[in-house]
This record gives sequence, structure tokens and C-alpha cells, in this order.
Amino acid sequence: MTAARPDGQSATRLSTVEESALVYEAVVASALDSVIIVDEAGCVVALNPAAESTFGYSAREAIGRQISDLIVPDHLKAAHEAGMARYRASREPRVLGRRVEMEARCKDGRVIPVELAITEVNLLDRRLFTANLRDLSAQRAAAAEIERQKEALHQSEKLAAIGSLLAGVAHELNNPLSILLGQATMLHEEMDSAAGAAPVARRAEKLVTAAERCARVVRSFLAIARQRKAETRAIAILPLLNGAIDLLQYKLQSSGVTVTLQCDGSEPEIFADPDQAQQIVVNLLVNAVQALEEVEEPREITISPRLRRDQLGIVFADNGPGIPPHIARRIFEPYFTTKPQGVGTGIGLSISRGLAEAQGGQLSLVAQPRRGAAFELSLPLAAAPAMEGEEQGRAPAVTATAQRRAIVIDDELEIAVLIAEALQRKGYRCDIAASGREGQALIAALGSGYDAVICDLRMPDLDGPGLYRWMQTHHPALAERTLFVTGDALGPAAGRFLAESRRPVLEKPFVPAEVVRMIAGFPKHRVTDSA
Repeated sequence: MTAARPDGQSATRLSTVEESALVYEAVVASALDSVIIVDEAGCVVALNPAAESTFGYSAREAIGRQISDLIVPDHLKAAHEAGMARYRASREPRVLGRRVEMEARCKDGRVIPVELAITEVNLLDRRLFTANLRDLSAQRAAAAEIERQKEALHQSEKLAAIGSLLAGVAHELNNPLSILLGQATMLHEEMDSAAGAAPVARRAEKLVTAAERCARVVRSFLAIARQRKAETRAIAILPLLNGAIDLLQYKLQSSGVTVTLQCDGSEPEIFADPDQAQQIVVNLLVNAVQALEEVEEPREITISPRLRRDQLGIVFADNGPGIPPHIARRIFEPYFTTKPQGVGTGIGLSISRGLAEAQGGQLSLVAQPRRGAAFELSLPLAAAPAMEGEEQGRAPAVTATAQRRAIVIDDELEIAVLIAEALQRKGYRCDIAASGREGQALIAALGSGYDAVICDLRMPDLDGPGLYRWMQTHHPALAERTLFVTGDALGPAAGRFLAESRRPVLEKPFVPAEVVRMIAGFPKHRVTDSA
């Protein structure tokens, strides 16, 4: 039958109750959300395909059974039964017509979050309830991922800020530390050769040892802060491990942790980036110390080598609480941590594994026969160096004579004086300039008569790159006899300049002997070089 519409058109009406029921059934069957119909006793009367898919029950399994036996979790059953009994007694609904979020159980035992809306349906002979349930699992997972990404961004920004802080602190420490290290070294050399000065020499040696330790800490700070590409080369494992232990010495002692190093220096060299390899070692040691703080003393970390066919493995084992199996499979996931908020970022192991794999190695959790946890860092073995390479890597002998002359340019006058004194002991005549402009004037006056230029990279008036380009134009031979020193963290601009100029650079803090060694190979100037 048809009925007239206000606009003059006609619309087809459903002519029978049966047709209405068929349409209703079709709508419910095609609904994306779960629909479950129950009677006043809580028995399932019908459910749509979406409900079958979500909860895992077929219509044959579900119809006639109590809804509480199917999808109500155990911890909510008492509340569900109480609510049904209250409704049957008072006929006063509390959740009808409302949307509520709760949990529901699937056939396989999984408990999922759902949004529930219940509608009452009054028939001639009975009352039914239609429960519309929307699975919120995907929505909750998306929200959790957004929160994780926000936390990851926060941690990334925090680490970037820490990196900048480390670079700034290291830069400020480099100049005074260079003075301390250099003066302590030279004092030790003087006292060591002086008659009857053995006690003073031993005291000076302790100063040198402490200053060198500080220098290693600063270099580690810079390595962490730079975030540069890996520069792999052959390195010995024992100095690398000792450097990481030195960096954490105070933390180890204050936590009562003993480190046993089962390496004797005879291990084959590995092929890796030394800074990144040390960062992995530091991360592993820090994790071990934090785990050991949960147990009583003795607290021990054992570092032992394992020689593979083409790799050297270093095992870091502790006698801490160990890692439960259900956590072990997730420990390398980014931002996963079992530590309290503020104690860890959850990225140390993830970053360490990435650094190891980037260098052709691997980082893995290994089984422990006793209590504790153990990680193995494996890195490729370095190829045996050729004889020619050995000769090239050998430091050139210093054959300086009184005729050799150098100019030291540094706005930190104490460092310039220190370098000049070390060179003078090797027979150099030295001029000192406290600025780039002053150094430029001295060079302009003497021409290319200098055998070496030792120049700070960063100075306020005329910096090292500016002076170098001026020398390339006016004294090109002298530009090829230039050594740069720097206490900076070597930002992108400085890095590009050094790559383009291909001039050697010595990073502060350093001992004066390193300057002497590096300029010893410079060609001696010729008379024709001079202006």
C-alpha cells in the first residue's frame, strides 16, 4: 500500500508486521556493533553476527544460556546478578538508556573493554532487553599508542636537552682541564728527573692520573652529546672497558658494586666506533648497578670475553634479581621499563641494541645458570693490519732542532703558554698569540717561516677557520703545517670545515706530548717558503 507525502509524492509502507520484523532483523544483522537480546531472566534470545564475531559464540551456543555465563567477567558477576534482581523487584532501571563503559569476557577468556547501551523492548506477553555493545579495544589501543608517542617525544626532547647540557658542560671544563692535565704532566716529568724529589714525583703522578680520568669522563660526555655517524676502526677492548668503568667509578663504589674484569689485554681487536661501543658498555653497567641495588651485598658484575669465529663477545653478568621470563621478551622494546617513574627512560637497551647492530654486531640476553642476569655484546673482529699500515700508524720520531719554529694561537693564554713550554722542551722556538688577529699579524710579519701553527678552532675575533683561509691565500705552505685544537663539541660547521681542510685536530683536554707528536710529522719549512 502507498500513502501520500506532504510533497505530493508517495512512499511505500510496510504492510505487515512480518515485513517489519524482517526489516528489523536485516538492520540488526548488518549492524557493525554487537547486539544481544535477553529476556527478563537474563537468558539470551538472539544475537547478531557482529556479536558472534566479537565474543566467539555462535548463535546455537549462546541462545538459551545466561548472559552472565557468556560475557560477564567473574569480577563483575555479583554486581550483574544484584542489578538484575533489583530490577525484577522494583522495575526501576539504573542503566537503561545510558551509555556505560565496562569490561566483557570473550569465549577464549580474553577480557575486552566495551561501551554498553541497554534498551527495553515491551511486547504483549513479555519484556526483552536489547544490549548494544561496542568493542573499544582498538580505540583504547589507539589512545595508548598516542600516549606512548607523547611520552616518547617527551623523552626524546629531554635527552636532546641533556645532550646539549653535556656538550656545554664539557666545553666549559675542557680549557681548565687541559691546563690541569698539562701542568700535572710536566710537573711529574720535572720531579721524576730531579734528584731526591721522588715523593713529589709520586704526588704529581697522582695528579696526572686523576686529571686523565677527568679527561676520559669529558670525552665520554662529548661522545654522548654529538650524535654523529659511526666511525668504525680497530680498537682494543680492554681500554674501552676500563674507560667505561672509570666513568662510573663513583656510582659503582657508592652502590657497593664490585666489577671483576676477566680481560688481560690479549684479546683480539674489534672493529667498531669506540664512542658508540663505550656508550653500549656504559648502558649495560648502569642497568646492572640499578638491578643490584635491589639485593643485599655482595653485589657483583663480571665482565668476560668470549671469542667467536668472526666476533668477540663480551658478557656482562650480575648477581642481581634477574629478569622474569614474561619481561625478558620485551626488554629491548623502546620505552619499556619496569623501573619507577623518574628512574629510567626505557630506551637504554633499545638504543644499545641498535648501536650494536649498526656496527655489524648484536646485543642479546643470555641464560644464567645461577641468580642474576647476563647480556652479551658481540662486535666484529678487526682484520690483522698490514705491515705498511703498522708503519703508517707508528708515531713519527721527534727530531726537532733549534731551527724549528712554531706559533701557538689560543685565546686561553694559559693553554697557549703550556703548549709553547712543551714545544720549547723539544727544541722549538715558540711565539704566542692570544687572539686570531694577533696571530695573523705575527704570521704576516714572519711570513711562512714557521714550521708549525697550533691554533684554537674557536676564538672571538678571528677564529681558526678564518685564519686558515687567510693563510691559504697568503701563505699556502704554512696552511699545510697547521694543527687545530678545540675544546668545543665540534658542531656541524666546525665538522664541515675540518672535513674540507683535512687538517688534524686535537681535542681538549690533552697532554702536551700529544701536540709534539702530531706536529713532528709536519714538513720543515724551506727558505723559499718565506715571504
